[in-house]
Amino acid sequence: MTPRDHTQLLQALAQAYAQHAPRSAALNRRAQQVMVDGGSHSLRLIHPFPPRLVEARGACIRDADGHEILDFWQGHHANILGHNPPVVVEALHQAFTTGQGLLTGFTDELQIEVAELLCRQTGAERVRFTTSGSLATMYAILLARAFTGRERVLKVGGGWHGAHPWGLVAVHMAPGSQPWGVESEGIPAAVVGEVVATCFNDPEALERDFREHGDRLACFIVEPFLGAGGFILATPEYLRTARALADRYGVVLIFDEVISGFRFRAGDLGTLYGVRPDLATFAKIIGGGLPVAAVAGRNDIMRLCGREGGSRVAFSGGTYSALPAALLAARAMLTYLVAHEAEIYPALGRLGAQMRRIMAEALAAEGLGPVRCTGEGNAVVAHSAFALPHFLARDDVALLRPEDVLDPGRCDVRLRDQALHLALLLEDVHAVHGGGAVSTAHTPADLARLDEACRRAARRIKPYL
Repeated sequence: MTPRDHTQLLQALAQAYAQHAPRSAALNRRAQQVMVDGGSHSLRLIHPFPPRLVEARGACIRDADGHEILDFWQGHHANILGHNPPVVVEALHQAFTTGQGLLTGFTDELQIEVAELLCRQTGAERVRFTTSGSLATMYAILLARAFTGRERVLKVGGGWHGAHPWGLVAVHMAPGSQPWGVESEGIPAAVVGEVVATCFNDPEALERDFREHGDRLACFIVEPFLGAGGFILATPEYLRTARALADRYGVVLIFDEVISGFRFRAGDLGTLYGVRPDLATFAKIIGGGLPVAAVAGRNDIMRLCGREGGSRVAFSGGTYSALPAALLAARAMLTYLVAHEAEIYPALGRLGAQMRRIMAEALAAEGLGPVRCTGEGNAVVAHSAFALPHFLARDDVALLRPEDVLDPGRCDVRLRDQALHLALLLEDVHAVHGGGAVSTAHTPADLARLDEACRRAARRIKPYL
């Protein structure tokens, strides 16, 4: 497929959206006077401007223009129970009225309780908290490098592991002979040279990369479920191969479960595969809507950041690590998910399957096909809440790895990421990259609304193709 020129389409959508949300447009102009691009997280700052919300409850947000927007982004997929779920809000309200919640600079029993929950549900031996997924993956890589005495980091091309130097390499496809580029200026060239990109769901490619680099690899960091790389689950063979190769070459296997942790079960996703990593990173859902992240895993590796291991890795976690309010939210969220695991995950799986079917069928029926959604389960993962539509160059395009979904020659990436996102916003539906995930707050009626929104959005887009 030769990438289509969507300039006129995007201009028309932007003009319509400016008329649809004039108050948000005005707030964006005000924000740009004091903040770079009008905000503090690039992914939220869509063109021509993002909706400025004033309230968020359950499946919906309300913006400054009074629109009730059905939201499938749900806090970067952190809000598995929907926005501001009562089980978390009530725990925080009670804490704040009894002198708890804000930063104290002391430890407490709450940290122990949340760490015990994480260890019990993931099989980890030790946990240390921090405040973001980016920090968690960075600390995990530092631990692996210290433990092995090696420097190289193996990752999946197209995998996103956060905004630190090792994470900002080989995320998006680059033009030219090199398939993967560097995401940011300012990263030391030496760090770029330490990162090796491998192919997702390709055991043979993984074996080749281990043969070539294995004796210099500190770690292989991989998402069992790719987020930014296209909502794709790892195959069981791929993760089993990763575990066997890591053992053979003495490499630390890190599962980045920032997105997948507690999203497919009340614990880590690796357990469903029967594969245990040496370290795993968690964030998003475990914070219950507040900033909590964690590195969890083998004691002989984790001890390197403590006195027993000579404090060789400076894993302090930051001033706000284990913030009482955040851990109160974490305890409420994790306790609830564990107690209701048998109901929550099958229900999310049913809604997720319905969302994938609705989006693919509605968009294709209105002339944007062929369309296929990723996010579905596999032989070991029965329930998935995710759906991401792809506009395919051909019906037979495989969707097994980031190269399949990020290559404009195979899928129309701009149509999905920009045009569909904006066209759905005009129907008061928010779906970053054109897709998202259901929460327990979403209902079949919400999905019926999504169906109609997809059809109307497609009819708006079709004349420009």
